[in-house]
Amino acid sequence: MPQRQHHRGKNAKDDRLFAKKWIGPLRRATAELSYLLSQGYAQDASLKLVGDHHQLEKRQRRAVLRAACSDDSLEWRTAHRVPVGELAAQTVAVDGFNLLITVESILSGGVLLRGRDGCIRDMASVHGSYRKVDETVPAIQLIGRVFQDLQISTVRWFLDAPVSNSGRLATIFREHATGNRWDCDVELSSNVDQTLAESGDIVISSDGWILDRAARWAHVTDAIVEATEANVDITDLQG
Repeated sequence: MPQRQHHRGKNAKDDRLFAKKWIGPLRRATAELSYLLSQGYAQDASLKLVGDHHQLEKRQRRAVLRAACSDDSLEWRTAHRVPVGELAAQTVAVDGFNLLITVESILSGGVLLRGRDGCIRDMASVHGSYRKVDETVPAIQLIGRVFQDLQISTVRWFLDAPVSNSGRLATIFREHATGNRWDCDVELSSNVDQTLAESGDIVISSDGWILDRAARWAHVTDAIVEATEANVDITDLQG
């Protein structure tokens, strides 16, 4: 019987792969990959070239890919970003798994990256199935409190229906929304990315594909980090 996952924390190799001595090479690799993407080179080939040059391991290459973006993407994201101070009385559409897993990672001491666009991203992932961890409920409560502090009017959570256990997670969200009297709606969608990209609401996500298409988006993770009142370590790959 497989062992239950208790935390969304570090990989066993992360202390070595993201040690201080690697920050410089990872920043340079992020800048170089961003440059190649800006010139129109293919992502996979560019990542291999940069990763081989800096002798990066697979997980480090994944971090660089998450942190990098082209000049065009950076320009679009910057122009369409809504400051968190302007979220009061607004309706937001939340990339559910994206935000929740990041906050779970924050609470469990997982690796966090600050990308070229300023967004904080985690290194966790969901491969077809979501597993609740010890930080899941505390993460939901923390997000809810931060949304209240930002005076957001209505929160529309979107969860990927094809992901196993998304229905159970939706139930957990609804129970906490009811218990805390949050103005919150939870929807299962067969294509969350497309739904959010076409949303007329302000999108809460750090997914690059969505951010390159959303008319308005906001990044609330810094506010969530502040609300933890803990010393959260973020690997800054902005350069």
